[in-house]
Amino acid sequence: MKIIRNRILPFGKKYYAINLFGILFAKGPCGAITINHERIHTAQMKELLFIPFYIFYILEWLIRLLQYRNSFTAYRNISFEREAYANESNPDYLSKRKPYSFLRYIHI
Repeated sequence: MKIIRNRILPFGKKYYAINLFGILFAKGPCGAITINHERIHTAQMKELLFIPFYIFYILEWLIRLLQYRNSFTAYRNISFEREAYANESNPDYLSKRKPYSFLRYIHI
């Protein structure tokens, strides 16, 4: 995974890193857990062919925003994020991950 350190992306003070099309933009050094989290996102992006990933991500965030009325809670409850956060500490997760595993993290 290519990592680009910069002061612009991601926007805002709350966010430290963002994965865009498999390239990680970070405001500083990234630890193993952050890198693994973003590698999980890259696997999700690849299986959905990138653009549909972002469409589903935004749609689910909007649904969760209506559900929770809080942008951060909505973000944390997106199925893609739930999978990544649940497995970011497991360095072997990607080698054992089944395709479309994020579907198991969708909740109503």
